[in-house]
Amino acid sequence: MTTRIKRVLCVAEKNDAAKGISDIMSNGRFRRREGMSKFNKIYEYEYHLFGQNVTVLMTSVSGHLLGLEFKTPFQKWHSCSPVLLFDAEVEKYCPENMVQIKRTLEKEVKQCQLLIIWTDCDREGENIGFEIIDVCKAVKPNIQVLRAKFSEITPNSIRRACDTLSEPDSKVSDAVDVRQELDLRIGASFTRFQTLRLQKIFPESLANQLISYGSCQFPTLGFVVERFKAIQSFIPETFYKIKVLHEVEEDTVEFSWKRNRLFNHTACLVLYQICMEDPIATVTSVTSKPKSKWRPLPLDTVEMEKLASRKLRISAKETMKIAEKLYTRGFISYPRTETNIFPPNLALGPLVEEQTQSSVWGAFAQRVLEQPGGPNPRQGKKSDQAHPPIHPTKHSSSLQGNEGRLYEFIVRHFLACVSQDALGQETVVDVDIAQEKFSTSGLMITARNYLDVYPYDRWTTKLIPVYEQGSQFQPTAIEMVDGQTSPPQLLTEADLIALMEKHGIGTDATHAEHIETIKSRMYVGLTSDQRFLPGELGMGLVEGYNSMGYEMSKPNLRAELEADLKLVSEGRKDKWSVLQHHIQKYKTVFIESVHKAKKLDEALSPYLGAAQEIPEEQQQDMEIPLPIRKCPHCGRDMVLKKKREGNGKYLTCVGYPACKTAVWFPDMVLEVSRDQSICPTCRPAPVHMLKLKFRRGSLPPMMPLEFVGCIGGCDETLREVLDLKYLRRQRQITGAATADKPPAAKRPRTCGICHTPGHTRATCPQR
Repeated sequence: MTTRIKRVLCVAEKNDAAKGISDIMSNGRFRRREGMSKFNKIYEYEYHLFGQNVTVLMTSVSGHLLGLEFKTPFQKWHSCSPVLLFDAEVEKYCPENMVQIKRTLEKEVKQCQLLIIWTDCDREGENIGFEIIDVCKAVKPNIQVLRAKFSEITPNSIRRACDTLSEPDSKVSDAVDVRQELDLRIGASFTRFQTLRLQKIFPESLANQLISYGSCQFPTLGFVVERFKAIQSFIPETFYKIKVLHEVEEDTVEFSWKRNRLFNHTACLVLYQICMEDPIATVTSVTSKPKSKWRPLPLDTVEMEKLASRKLRISAKETMKIAEKLYTRGFISYPRTETNIFPPNLALGPLVEEQTQSSVWGAFAQRVLEQPGGPNPRQGKKSDQAHPPIHPTKHSSSLQGNEGRLYEFIVRHFLACVSQDALGQETVVDVDIAQEKFSTSGLMITARNYLDVYPYDRWTTKLIPVYEQGSQFQPTAIEMVDGQTSPPQLLTEADLIALMEKHGIGTDATHAEHIETIKSRMYVGLTSDQRFLPGELGMGLVEGYNSMGYEMSKPNLRAELEADLKLVSEGRKDKWSVLQHHIQKYKTVFIESVHKAKKLDEALSPYLGAAQEIPEEQQQDMEIPLPIRKCPHCGRDMVLKKKREGNGKYLTCVGYPACKTAVWFPDMVLEVSRDQSICPTCRPAPVHMLKLKFRRGSLPPMMPLEFVGCIGGCDETLREVLDLKYLRRQRQITGAATADKPPAAKRPRTCGICHTPGHTRATCPQR
């Protein structure tokens, strides 16, 4: 850094983080003042940076500073056909609740020479960082920009971040831009289509209900529906098995059958009778071997969400909210991580020593420090190369409620994973009765180790009598028992998160959000034991799309997108190519889904009542205009649309109003529609043929009033009949006008055959 720096603007993702970082950098000597937003303060202090004494202004945003929206003509629900939203222009905007934060940045950056981004070090944080950069550079284009990278708000981590400032990573931000735009286009198009159609089809049930669609939301719903349908279709089977009991003094030992169970009653009965004919058990082997119960792996986000849901009964959404708060207050490391391997350069000893202050687990922490080799984590196999596993960064005994419970869980999990496995001795006894094999086992725990601090795992001693190999005994009872196979259970939140992770739906940062969405939309509900049960609307939507043949409730489509986003963030795929590929893929599915929309009506009817007939006029309004050709001016699709006045149609670019390319059909054209055939001449972009019907008397007697022609420019007859004139690609059609009004009248053309003004080659008598 060669430029003389006097003032530095630092921007964190939240006010708590800005305050915590400022407290560390200033050694508690910052000066606080108000920004334009009452929730985002400014902390001012002196700091030594790049060998210079500088004045630091630390402030914050509150998450994303900018949003993404369609441009004004497309924002209203009835402004266009939903399919046009796949190509409609979008723009970044500043939401009303972020305007004051934006003004603070614009004001403060003017006096600064350097901007340092202190947002969270993940994809979303990097994208928020670039939003801050864009806002600041708009008022000060020459501002220098650097990025601070940290995983916890502790003195060592913050000072290390100041010493290793780097360039922001645009590739990581690009991946978020792609995801945001796709979520907007896909979600808005399907949501508008579903809502507008189904409110008309089922007015009594869905009159005022938003029926949303999301490419992560629907597969999440699909997992719930799939499990429910598996339970519905489950047919229990009766099985049979032999059980052996042996009472020794006051203990009863149960020997289990090595065959486990049989589904044939006769076969099991025969074997049981053979055992009863000679009911003496011979001990064939007695083996004793060490047994270990492994300590947990270091904690990543998904595992924290699952365990908090199972063990603490705290939802994933609440868990992440609490964890974020604990992080910004400096109690734990960054809670959004895919890593379950502690990096070699992370000193675990001081982290464990910090917990020796606790009156509850302090003694155990001291044991960890004194164990051979010190803290010894069991390592996993996942690393996002960004953040370490979640761990406590300082001790606290003052946290209350769910904050205290989650903090305690994180501390106990950390101490457990850096301690030692529980140890025991297992004894296995095998016996033979009439050549049928049975077995039992006992367990003696010799060292509880991590179990002493981790009450969320259970491992208990199981005592059995002493048996000697070769000895015999008379069983107290030999029984033939039956049972039935059980259906799978409804999914818990932990089960759902595990499925989302396995199939690549969303990220560790968004799992809770998608689950919350399907709950708030009433696509699913919860049973009394907190298991997910699909609602009628959720069932009908999934069944409807499945019946179309599009597995929109399956994870494949979204999983492919998530994989591509990862490649974009790594610089291995181009942002724009990934964006266009997935837009076209989802657009194709959307168009086909709309054409098969009656299947959606039919699937919902059993749940919501009989579908209501829609008047023909309204059905036409709901139809999706299909592309006829590419616009020669901007390259987007051109589609047929109805004129505002009259019954005619015109061909217009979906890029309107930015692109005003349009072809107006004269009144002599009574009907025009898209034909399935494609012009063999117009290449490489496909041009669909048009079916046209003309007014009687408007064409020469020899010409048919109905025919199929090409609007791509190669059809001389159609060109002359409609009096159209085409220019090369990348320029507008000369006969085109804006979509608001038809072109002005032109002087009569001269015939290309007889050179007589007033008629065309198509109507020439010498033709």
